[in-house]
Order: sequence, then C-alpha cells, then structure tokens
Amino acid sequence: MSDSHRTVWSSEEGDLRKKKNFTPAPTGSGVLLPPQRRVVYLHREKSRRGGKSVILVRNLALSEEALKTLAKLLKQECGTGGTVKDGVIEIQGEQRERIASVLLGLGYQVKLAGG
Repeated sequence: MSDSHRTVWSSEEGDLRKKKNFTPAPTGSGVLLPPQRRVVYLHREKSRRGGKSVILVRNLALSEEALKTLAKLLKQECGTGGTVKDGVIEIQGEQRERIASVLLGLGYQVKLAGG
C-alpha cells in the first residue's frame, strides 16, 4: 500500500490531540478509571544513567498504545526526550513539576516520590 492511498480522518473540532484537556483513550484491555481513582507516581532516578536524571511515571492503568500517546504528549510539553518501557513512561531531565501539572490537568492525582 503506497503513501498516496493512506486513509486520513479529521473531525469538526480539528486535531483533538493538540487540545490542553486531551486524555488518550485506552484501547484493547486498558480501562480508564475515574479521575479521583487515577493516582500516578513520579519517581526521580539517576542510577545506571551516568548521573543524569530521569523521571519515571508509574501506576498508569493504560494500554501500550495509550501509554505511548501520553508519553508523546509529556515529551512535547517538556521539550525533552523519553520512552515507554515495561508499562512505565520515562522522561529525561528534571521535569517533575511540569509533568505533574500536565497530569493534574488531565485529571490524575499525582504523588511525588524518590527525592
């Protein structure tokens, strides 16, 4: 299938991913809990990383696809790199406050851990 035959979809509201209140929809077996029950933990980790800090976003009950979408949003908001490994989002640098504010805006309860 060539690139000229790709299906393109749009909505009347435009690209919903660019909206501030965007919450990635879970796919597959992922279940989206009510905001008051979605508690995520932000851990700071430096070990095995050459002294550089990485923020780990843990306890997300999302599918792999939804985790990647949320990771992309967090990376864009922080202006830094990151990845998803074993159900945990890793964001490079000291970005806990910025990540926390984005997650709070999405309806998550945020707990800071690890220093």
